[in-house]
Amino acid sequence: MKKIANLALALGVLSVGSLMADASIKAYKAENLSTITLDAKAWQSAKEQSIIFYPQTTIEMNDIDVVKLNAENKAKKVSIKSLSDGENIAFLLKWQDGTKSVQESDSSTSYGDGFAVQFPITLDKLPYIGMGSEGRGVVVHLQKATGKTYEPNGNQDVFHQVNASNQNVYEADAKKYKDEVAKIGNTDYQRVYLAEGFRSMTQIRDSSENAMMEMKYDKGFWSGMIVRKLKSENLDLSLGHFPIAFALWDGEKKNRDGMKLLSSWVEVKVEGKGGKSLIALEELSGDAKNGEKVMLENCAACHQYKEVKTAPNFMAPNLSNIGGYSNSSYLLESIVDPSAVVVPGYNTTAHPNFPWYSVDDKGIRSSTMPSFSHLDEKSLTDLVAYLKTLKVEVQK
Repeated sequence: MKKIANLALALGVLSVGSLMADASIKAYKAENLSTITLDAKAWQSAKEQSIIFYPQTTIEMNDIDVVKLNAENKAKKVSIKSLSDGENIAFLLKWQDGTKSVQESDSSTSYGDGFAVQFPITLDKLPYIGMGSEGRGVVVHLQKATGKTYEPNGNQDVFHQVNASNQNVYEADAKKYKDEVAKIGNTDYQRVYLAEGFRSMTQIRDSSENAMMEMKYDKGFWSGMIVRKLKSENLDLSLGHFPIAFALWDGEKKNRDGMKLLSSWVEVKVEGKGGKSLIALEELSGDAKNGEKVMLENCAACHQYKEVKTAPNFMAPNLSNIGGYSNSSYLLESIVDPSAVVVPGYNTTAHPNFPWYSVDDKGIRSSTMPSFSHLDEKSLTDLVAYLKTLKVEVQK
C-alpha cells in the first residue's frame, strides 16, 4: 500500500517535472492585442526564448518513402516571443526552413509548412502531447500554408469546393472556374480542435475558441503568430501560469498528421499576474546510467531506441526521441499504467503479429504492454531519468 501511495505521489510531483528542462516563456505586458500583426513594433518589447522541437518518432507513418525522407531529422531550435494585454495572449514563433512549401488545393501530392499550438484544458495533470488523453483534453490551434481554397461555409455552394480537375467542363470553362475561385478563395488555413485522446479529435466550427493566426516566409525563415483569449468556453488560462506545447510540419519532407516536430510542455508566465501556478515545478532526480540498465533489462525486448534494435520492427512505439517531447509524468504513467494512454500503432492488417492494443466488447482499448509497477521506486525514477535523455541532437 505504501508503494502505491508513493507512486501516486510521484505522479503528482512529476506532473510537470520535465518543464524544468525547458526554460519558461514570459508573456510581456502589451496594449490591445486585437489588431497586432507579425510585424508589429509591440513584439520588440518581448524577450526571445529558444525552445527545442524534436522529431516525433513514437508512431511512424505507413508511407515508407516519407519515413525514409525523415529518418535523419534532427531537433530544431525555435525562437518564441509572447505578449499579453490581460485578456488575450499572443505568441510569435520563428524557425528556419530552407524551403517554402505551400499546399495547393488541387494537389494530393504537395504538403504545406505549418505550426500548431496546444493548450491543456485541465492544469492539475498534463495530458499526452498531440491529442490529449482521456479525462485530460486539449485545445489545438493549427495554421498551415495553403493555396487558394474555397468552402461553402453554409451557403450551399459546393461547386467551388471541388477541384478544377474534377469538373466536367471545357477548357475555357475551367479557366473561368479558376478565376472565380481566385476571387472568393481563401489562403488562410486555420483550424481549431478539441481532443481527449487518439481518435477523438473534433474540429470546433463555432466562435467559442476563436484565434487570430498568421504565417509569413522571409529569407529562409517562417514566422507564425497566434492571438487568442486567456479565458474561453473550454480554457481558463487567466491565472497567468499555464503549460503550452507546439508542433511544426515541413511540407518539403511531406510532413502531415503525426510526422512532425514537437516541443515538450513549457510553462508560460504572464507578466503582472500575481496568482501562484497550479503546477509544482520540481526537478526529477534520478540516475540515468542505472536507468539505462533498467531499460535494457525490461524494455529492449519490445521497444527500439537509439542504437538498441533488439526488438522487431513495428512491435511497439519507437522511443528514440521520447525524452525530447514527453514530460516525466507521461513517461512514469506509461510504465506503471500503460493503458492510460493507448497510441494507435501500425496498420493491424499490414502487421497483424504486432497489435499494440486489444479492444473489448465495449470498445475500450487496453495496451498489450504489461504494467511495470512491480519495479521499486528507485528503478522507476532512474528509468524515467534515462528516458528523458533519449533525443537527437539539435540542428546547427
